[in-house]
Amino acid sequence: MAAPVNEEIQRLCYHNIRPVIFHGYVAPFILIYSAWLYTWTFAYGVDDYFEGGLIAFAIIALFQVLTSLFCLWSIDVRCALTCSKVSDPFKASWVKVVPTPNNGFTELVKLHLSKTDHGEELWFNFQKTKYIYDREEKKTFLQVSFPINESMQHYMDWKGYQDDNSLKEAEIKYGKNLMKMDIPQFVELFRERATAPFFVFQVFCVGLWCLDEYWYYSVFTLFMLIAFEATLVQQQLRNMAEIRKMGIRPYLIQVYRNKRWIKIMTDELVPGDIVSIVRSQEDRIVPCDMLLLRGPCIIDESMLTGESVPVMKEAVENIDLDHVLDIELDGKLHMLFGGTKVVQHTPPNKTAPGLKAADNGCIAYVLRHSFNTSQGKLLKTILFGVKRMTANTLETFFFIMFLLVFAIIAASYVWIKGTEDPDRNRYKLFLECTLILTSVVPPELPIELSLAVNTSLLALTKLYVYCTEPFRIPFAGKVDICCFDKTGTLTSDNLVVEGVTGLNGAEMVAATDVPIVTAQVMASCHSLVQLDDELVGDPLEKATLNAVEWTLTKADSVIPQKRGPQGLKIFHRFHFASALKRMSVICGYTPLGSQNTEYMGTVKGAPETLKHMFTNLPDDYDQVYLDMARRGARVLALGYKHLGALSHSEVREISREEVEHSLIFAGFVIISCPLKYDSKSSVKEIQNASHHVAMITGDNPLTACHVSKELKISGKCKILILTSPNSLANSWHWQSIDDEIILPAVPVDIRKSLIDKYDLCLTGEALIYLQAEHPKLLKTILPNTKIYARVAPKQKEIIITSLKSYGYTTLMCGDGTNDVGALKHAHVGVALLANAPERISDKRKKKEKLEGSSVDVETNKNDKLTTLNQRGAKGMSKAAKQRAVARGDNLAPAQKKIAAMLKEMEEEEKSQVVRLGDASVASPFTSKLSTVASVCNIIKQGRCTLVTTLQMFKILALNALILAYSQSVLYLDGIKFSDGQATMQGLLLAGCFLFISRSKPLKSLSKERPLPNIFNIYTILTVFLQFAIHFSSLVYLVQQALVFADRKVGEHIDLEAKFKPSILNTTVYIISMSLQVSTFAVNYRGEPFMESLWNNKPLLYSLMISGGAVACLASGLIPELADQFELVALPEDLRNKVLMTVAGDIMAAFVVDRICRFIFGRGKLRKS
Repeated sequence: MAAPVNEEIQRLCYHNIRPVIFHGYVAPFILIYSAWLYTWTFAYGVDDYFEGGLIAFAIIALFQVLTSLFCLWSIDVRCALTCSKVSDPFKASWVKVVPTPNNGFTELVKLHLSKTDHGEELWFNFQKTKYIYDREEKKTFLQVSFPINESMQHYMDWKGYQDDNSLKEAEIKYGKNLMKMDIPQFVELFRERATAPFFVFQVFCVGLWCLDEYWYYSVFTLFMLIAFEATLVQQQLRNMAEIRKMGIRPYLIQVYRNKRWIKIMTDELVPGDIVSIVRSQEDRIVPCDMLLLRGPCIIDESMLTGESVPVMKEAVENIDLDHVLDIELDGKLHMLFGGTKVVQHTPPNKTAPGLKAADNGCIAYVLRHSFNTSQGKLLKTILFGVKRMTANTLETFFFIMFLLVFAIIAASYVWIKGTEDPDRNRYKLFLECTLILTSVVPPELPIELSLAVNTSLLALTKLYVYCTEPFRIPFAGKVDICCFDKTGTLTSDNLVVEGVTGLNGAEMVAATDVPIVTAQVMASCHSLVQLDDELVGDPLEKATLNAVEWTLTKADSVIPQKRGPQGLKIFHRFHFASALKRMSVICGYTPLGSQNTEYMGTVKGAPETLKHMFTNLPDDYDQVYLDMARRGARVLALGYKHLGALSHSEVREISREEVEHSLIFAGFVIISCPLKYDSKSSVKEIQNASHHVAMITGDNPLTACHVSKELKISGKCKILILTSPNSLANSWHWQSIDDEIILPAVPVDIRKSLIDKYDLCLTGEALIYLQAEHPKLLKTILPNTKIYARVAPKQKEIIITSLKSYGYTTLMCGDGTNDVGALKHAHVGVALLANAPERISDKRKKKEKLEGSSVDVETNKNDKLTTLNQRGAKGMSKAAKQRAVARGDNLAPAQKKIAAMLKEMEEEEKSQVVRLGDASVASPFTSKLSTVASVCNIIKQGRCTLVTTLQMFKILALNALILAYSQSVLYLDGIKFSDGQATMQGLLLAGCFLFISRSKPLKSLSKERPLPNIFNIYTILTVFLQFAIHFSSLVYLVQQALVFADRKVGEHIDLEAKFKPSILNTTVYIISMSLQVSTFAVNYRGEPFMESLWNNKPLLYSLMISGGAVACLASGLIPELADQFELVALPEDLRNKVLMTVAGDIMAAFVVDRICRFIFGRGKLRKS
């Protein structure tokens, strides 16, 4: 199937599972085992080749286990080995679902066949969505179709499910309104981790060490592994539980079924139900997507859109009944989305026909439910979105392959040399070869990589940054392009009304000094609502109303705070529509001494839209508003018209077009959006640290360009915007803000004439044009664009995924849920919590101080209650006394104050809880401070973790190479370590790794970038040169020790003899311990990415102690210590040689590494 099935599914394959005997890991191996048994028994003979036969059996068994494990690791392998493919879905029992990129993993899903009234129905569930086979037309699986494209007549005439049969059919078709996240059991998750390739390999190694009689070391390592994996599983379960809390808890709702209103739980709703929607005190949220049929509502959609502005929703009863529902167009005004909150509802008109609910709620029709709603899709993004990134998985694999080459050489050497001696035990030899091969991958590798990441996690938590995908942290160290949302991220939400201009040229008039009609337009033309002593609505409209010093009442009247003009009553609103770019209001007042109401229409909107609606246009209209827009201010044109005296029916019937033509110009209101206090410094620090910076916003291009100039995101003299055909050019062209420069959309030499000379700005419209007409040009333009303006949420996602596909490491920082897609797809997504403070307050200290006082308050409360009850005060009932206590009337003023402060803090903390739909839920990083400085902290921590990870790989590579030599050549020389020595060495290694991972980043970002990956000239060169130095030292000292050990040439060495301390063993143990200390000291990176070795005290002390211990063992200063380590005293001559060689080795390795670092050790920013 070439074309994708839909947005989520790439292709489907149908399968049946074969009987177990015919599985790829059973049938072929039965034949192999038979061949092995026949060959061993009859061809070679069991007695002659006993060990060889067992080794062959072990190899076959190993391959069988690996084959069966591959079925767990890959669905494709599992289908190939255990299933037979069929083309007819009705003959299959399973379906392999391959999702589209960035939409989760391939799954093998069970097919179900159900009998319905319309015949047989074939279906399956994938990622919480039901797919049904369409026999008639498409001949493929399609998502369940919901009633979302009917005519308004259909919705208005629908009276819910009239009988139980139709309801049962709907329940079978759609399922219940459940949004549950299944949290697996601990055992299930642990089993998944315990069958992961790394874990299986490590357990295999532990088994081998046990066979080689390293019992302590094996048990110690196994315990560490299991404890580590169990901790990770616990963490995963905690994260899942957090996400699960975000689901909607069911509650009772009025629904019209079987011709009457009944109460049911919200999780029992099905599409097609008619429900009653009311505002509740318990902050209940809308349970699914609905169409508002009767009665208007005000809805808080912040949980979905990230916008804190409540939205007015209107019923469809007043629109054309032949109109067919279009969710994209009608959703904003007529739909209630699941996950949003009802702030206010107005019951339907009692005299109008249609259903009315007993609880006086608005009537709505359920369109979609469960995971098919807008909120459900958001949750699916979180659950099944981008594949989780792990710490350099592919690189780690190649790194291991690279080291394996050396291990194979060493193992081959041991086997060839070992088999030369006919008396040597082949089983022991094979075991040793296997051990050499496995020693390449240190068992502590995943633990060590995670240690560095976990340290960064803790450090970020202290900086109020929380991370849900820890393995993204190293990616923050490689970031090439940092993209920022503008509104609420770089600029604050506190809008400032500068005044009104355009009435007298470019002169700015303060909002309080404007003419009366301008004040009336500013005060009346808005969608604000007064709720419980709180003004609710768009921050821009709130700022405007406060600036003119008028007040809105609950009765939708606006009155001036100072004496002066008469107040106005708002009668009808034509809401703001992004397609129209304007809104209008019909309001009126009753003149003194008159009975009639004088009506007027007030309008505000984008200056270019209202321009043709004015009758008295000033000559400098365009110049005034464009100058202001270029300054970065938001400009709205104001207009009005007198409608005179009208009857109530005329007011109801008047059309929007009538109100919005022949307007009188009333000025431009200028609103500025100040930058956050640290935006400038943070952007500067990010740029100075060798990063590209871009801004992606839904705001208009002129405002975006001004903010980018202010923040110095755009540094060149001019910014060019890719503009559609207009009066300046009749085709797509690049146009400067001041209209002075016009260039064709596709210049001849794009680099010289465009990219190198100017900063570029792309709009959402321009992006669509380039994608369709010039995809190759887009590839060049996109990484060089500094500003993206007027882009839709989906386009933000496209920008990020395109940059990723071009090979850039991306960071996205945003605050609204319209950023969720981009945040999820970026390598590093940083969400700033909406309404969070910009600075860390002293709240915590205050709370701790108050903890004690609050206890006193509680005690006081209880004491007073007791006293009141004991006295039995006259004329006061028991209930009245309890009410007084509940109100806090019995508390002293100081305690009242403390109680109030505690309540306030509790509320503040409640508002900080991450809720479903907060951008943070779908973002790997969440900052609880609304400031861009958190991006700097994440990059610092990312660089520190990345450098720590790379230096760990260097250290592990050197250790593995030294180990490969010592386990091969030295093993054949009869040199081996005791169990105690091996355990001690392992502990020392683990300690040093722990302290290396504890490194802290420096306070400021450096201009120098770290190397982004393991495979680079510097790492490979330094590892080989250091290994050459260590190898020379080791060979030299072994030769010297052999001289003193007095071993005869050609003397037979018993490799199975019990361990005995000897001069040779002591020398090799001391040199290998000192080589490890040297490796850590030499390869520690330090500045400019992390604190230097002198400042990393734990690591410095552990190296000094280890180094001191090695020196003591070598010099024989403490004989008791040597006995503990099963070492013998070295002759003085040899001891001096050992100490001199160790010192020379450390010095040479240090010099070599620093020279390599100086020449090849600097990271470079990827050129755009």
